[in-house]
Amino acid sequence: MAIQPRTKLDLRNEDHRWIAPGGISALADCDTVVLDRSAFDLAGDFPNGYVPSGVVLGKITSSGLYAPYDNALSNGLEVAVGFLAVSVVMDRDNASTADELAALYWHGEVDESALPTNHGLDAAAKTDLAAKFRFI
Repeated sequence: MAIQPRTKLDLRNEDHRWIAPGGISALADCDTVVLDRSAFDLAGDFPNGYVPSGVVLGKITSSGLYAPYDNALSNGLEVAVGFLAVSVVMDRDNASTADELAALYWHGEVDESALPTNHGLDAAAKTDLAAKFRFI
C-alpha cells in the first residue's frame, strides 16, 4: 500500500444533499479508511478526476482496503459497508497508483434521489446497509 502526500490543492464545493437532514450529525462519526486506488475506474465511472461523496463502498477481504461496492464480485466488495463521506480527488489519467485516505459514512439517513452518478446503490446494497441506514 502506497499512500502519498498530495502536492496540489484541489478545492471544490462538497455536495452533501444525499445525506438526509436527520443524518448530518453522523458525519462527525465517520471512520477513516484507505481506498484501493487500483479498484477505481476514473476513466469510465468517475471521469471528472474525483470520486464524489455518496458512492457506496465495500471492503476487500484480503487487503482490508475499501473500493466501490460491486454485488457481482466475491472478494468482499459484494457487501456494502457504507458511503464515501467526502469526495476524493484522484489522478484522472490513472497514472498514480497511490491509495487514498477517505472518510466512511457508516450510519445515518440517505436521500437516494440526491446520490451522485455511478453511486452503486442497488437493492442488495440497501439490504446490506438496512441495519445502519434509513433511506428516504
